[in-house]
Amino acid sequence: MITIRNARLLDGRIVDIGIEDERISCLGECRGNDELIDAEKKLVIPPYFNMHFHLDSAFTKAVNRSGTLWEGIRIWQDMRNRISEDEVIRNALTAVKLFVAYGTLWTRTHVDITERSFKLLRAINKVKEESKDMADIQITAFPQDGIFTEKGNDELLRKALENGVDNVGLIPHNEITREDGFRSIKFAFELAKDYNKDVDGHIDETDDPNSRYLEVLLKETIENKWEGRVTAGHATAMHSWDSAYRFRILPYVAKAGITVIPNPLINVVLQGRFDGYPKRRGMAPIKEMLNANVNVALGHDCIMDPWYPLGIGNMLQVLFMAIHLDQMTGFEELISSINLITFNGAKAWRVKNYGIEIGNEANLLVTDADDVIDLIRFMSPPRFVIRRGNVIAKEGKYVLFKGKWEKVKVK
Repeated sequence: MITIRNARLLDGRIVDIGIEDERISCLGECRGNDELIDAEKKLVIPPYFNMHFHLDSAFTKAVNRSGTLWEGIRIWQDMRNRISEDEVIRNALTAVKLFVAYGTLWTRTHVDITERSFKLLRAINKVKEESKDMADIQITAFPQDGIFTEKGNDELLRKALENGVDNVGLIPHNEITREDGFRSIKFAFELAKDYNKDVDGHIDETDDPNSRYLEVLLKETIENKWEGRVTAGHATAMHSWDSAYRFRILPYVAKAGITVIPNPLINVVLQGRFDGYPKRRGMAPIKEMLNANVNVALGHDCIMDPWYPLGIGNMLQVLFMAIHLDQMTGFEELISSINLITFNGAKAWRVKNYGIEIGNEANLLVTDADDVIDLIRFMSPPRFVIRRGNVIAKEGKYVLFKGKWEKVKVK
């Protein structure tokens, strides 16, 4: 049994938290001293979600000279043919360990299945298996080059689903024609229903205000009765849409139960590259979506790959950037923003028993912050990361991997 003394919860209460048989067994005054952790009246919260990432390209360290999404895609098309399966595994494991050390226990990763040998998918499936004792990973079959841009890509997507991926991916704005973009969305839902999978798409990742595939996605979600099982990654075109159009369409997005996943670190780097000044910020407007009751969760997207040269796997960096880009600096906004990497992600993932309540699975972060504002301000890693009642990471440096403690080595 683990007892966490003097834990400050999100509602301000200071309590003891008792953990027994992988679950929270006590909140309040808890007895038991098999293992004691003194939180010292610092914040103790549920762990983070990273709802959009690319493990297959992590730490490939390419140089994107234009800084555009499109150059990044061209670089990756060459790189994916040269990189070995073992390299992908090593890089991806490092990324997972960093996420765990910084408090992220749920990561949804997109894997490029238009690499026709499927070495990327094999690699990430192995990483998922090797990481299962320290993190939950979902794999989205991602047709990076588009579903209908090349003959046979549609069958590659189907084949990936037969190889056990968790979600159906798509990228309609990268199809050659608008009609093919519409077809790709319909095809993704056909596969989702055939294989009983969630839909997890890259949607409208462009500055083009005419890119409006989100409306097609939500219509298909409703018609196929797939509410609560669809996420729209990026949606950066929303930043360029007319305000009246956003006002009309966002309530339908909420009705369809679609979660929108901005990726602030990468969106602000890739978007607006064709602008002079002023430059667009390029991130889907979080405040407007929340005001329309759209579920919004955040993704880290990339670490040191053809699209982003930085990143350490800290979801607080992602949240910090989101707050600045959308000017969410009011007191209530800051406090509630933690939901973007916690409870909103849990809703999209459909995780049950999430949160610090008696009977829930004991997944906890013991932080060094007095409150949410200090947590975001300093972006410090948690002192302890607890998963299913066991300490699996400490001090942002050490993780328990395959039963042994190791220091995370940043590549």
